[in-house]
Amino acid sequence: MTDRQEGFRGWAADRKGAVSRLRFTSLRLRLVVVFGLVALTAAVSASGIAYWLNREAVLTRTQDAVLRDFQQEMQNRAGALPVHPTQDELQRTAGQMANSSQRFSVLLVGDGADGKVVYGNSGGLSGFALDEVPASLRRAVDKQQKITDANKSAYHLYWQRVVDHGTPYLVAGTRLSGGGPTGYMMKSLEPEAKDLNSLAWSLGIATALALIGSALLAQAAATTVLKPVHRLGVAARRLGEGRLDTRLRVSGTDELADLSRTFNDAAEALEKRVDDMAARDEASRRFVADMSHELRTPLTAITAVTEILEEELEAESGSIDPMIEPAVRLVVSETRRLNDLVENLMEVTRFDAGTARLVLDDVDIADQITACIDARAWLDAVDLDAERGIHARLDPRRLDVILANLIGNALKHGGSPVRVSVRMDQQEGGELVIAVRDHGPGIPEDVLPHVFDRFYKASASRPRSEGSGLGLSIATENARIHGGSITAANSPEGGAVFTLRLPRDASALTEETKDAGDAGDAGGTGDAGEKGA
Repeated sequence: MTDRQEGFRGWAADRKGAVSRLRFTSLRLRLVVVFGLVALTAAVSASGIAYWLNREAVLTRTQDAVLRDFQQEMQNRAGALPVHPTQDELQRTAGQMANSSQRFSVLLVGDGADGKVVYGNSGGLSGFALDEVPASLRRAVDKQQKITDANKSAYHLYWQRVVDHGTPYLVAGTRLSGGGPTGYMMKSLEPEAKDLNSLAWSLGIATALALIGSALLAQAAATTVLKPVHRLGVAARRLGEGRLDTRLRVSGTDELADLSRTFNDAAEALEKRVDDMAARDEASRRFVADMSHELRTPLTAITAVTEILEEELEAESGSIDPMIEPAVRLVVSETRRLNDLVENLMEVTRFDAGTARLVLDDVDIADQITACIDARAWLDAVDLDAERGIHARLDPRRLDVILANLIGNALKHGGSPVRVSVRMDQQEGGELVIAVRDHGPGIPEDVLPHVFDRFYKASASRPRSEGSGLGLSIATENARIHGGSITAANSPEGGAVFTLRLPRDASALTEETKDAGDAGDAGGTGDAGEKGA
C-alpha cells in the first residue's frame, strides 16, 4: 500500500472518529448532555429558590415598613380629625400623611356635617382616587368585626398587591374605630421590582455560566475517560485487521489502565497462538509437499513396472499366471490411484503456498470442452450445448482440470447422459457460465455444503473409492484464481448441477489474484472426489 493510500486511510479514520464523537448515540455527547442537564437542573433549582426567597424578603420588608408607617399616620393624624371633617381638612391631612418617610399616596374618605361623603387625597384632583382601590379591599376595610377578648378592634388594616400598566403597587386601607375617616394608601413597588429583575438577570447569567462550566467539565471528563477507550477501539480494529503486534501504552493504576493491560495480554497471547498455528500450518504444508516430492521418485519406478505389468495383462500370450492376475490388476489400479493422489497433493500445496499462477491464452470454450471430453473418451456419454465462437482469456490447462473434474464427477456418481451447457450471463458483466448436469439421484441435502471440502466422501462405506476427495476442491481453487466460482445444486428435473462461473478476461484481475498460482503442472487427472450415490 502506498503512502498516499495510507494517508487517505488515516484521514478517513480520523474523520470517521470525529463524526462518531458527534453522533447522538456517542458516549461523549451523552456525558456532556447528562452533565449539562444535571448542572442546569441544579442551577435552575438553586436560582429559583434564591429568587423566591429574596423576592419574599424584599417585598415583605418594604410592605411591613409601609404598612407600619401608614397605620401610625392614621392613628396620629387621621385620628386627630373631627368626626365630620371638611374636605379641606381631609386634603391637608392626606398631604401631611403622604410626606412620611415611606412617601406613599393617601386617600381619606369621611362623612361631612351635611351627611355627604367628602374626599381628600395627597395628589390633588389628579391624585389617588377611590376607584383605584380594589372592590374586595374596600369591602374588607368597611366590614366591622365583632369585639372579643381576642379581637380588640372593630376594624383592621388590609392590604393587596396590584399591577397597573405593568407597574406593581401595594394598596392598603383601614378605618378608625370610634368614628373618623377611612384611609387608603398606594405605594409603588417599582424600585423593588427593578431590584428583583436585576437579581433574576444575575441568577440567569450564573445559571448560564454554570451550564457552560458543566459542559466544559463534561468535555474534559469525557476526554479523560474516552481517550483511552478510543485508543482501545483503534487498537482493536488494527488487531482485527491482522496487525497482531498492536499494543496499548499503559499509564496509571486506574480501571482503564487495567483494561489496557488486559488488552495487551490478550493481544500478546493471540499473537503467540497465531504464530504457533502459522508455524504448525507451514510445517504441515511443507510435510505434505516434501512427502509428495519424496513419493514421486519411487512412484516413477513403480509406475514403470506397473505399465509393463499392464502390457503383459493385455498381451494375448498369457504370460501372467491366472492365479495372480487379480492381484496384478489391483496393484496396477492402486498404483495409478496413488500417483493421482500424489499429484493432487502437490497441487494442493501449491494453492496453500500461494505459488500457483495463471498462464493465460485466448480459448474457444466449445473447442476446449470438446478436447477435454475427447481426450478422456467421454464423447458418447456427454452432450455438449455450446455455440462456436465464444472466446475467453483463461488458463486452458486449469480450465481443462476444472472440466475434467466436474464431468468426471458427474459420470462417476451421477447418471448418463451428462449435459454440458455454455452461455454468457450479460447481467453479470458478460460472465462465462458453464453448467454440468447429470441424470442421477442428485446430491443429499446434508452433503451439499461439503462437496467442495478436501477429502470429503459422502459415503463412509466407500473409504477406498477411486476418488481421493480432492478433485472438486482443486477445481474450486482453479476457478477461484481465475476470479470465478463453482456452485453445486440439485436440478428440479432431477440430477445434480455444478455451475462454473468465470470472467471473460482473467487478465483484468488484480496482481494479487493472478499471483495465486504456479506456472507448473496444474495437477489433477480428472479425479472428481466423492459426491454421494
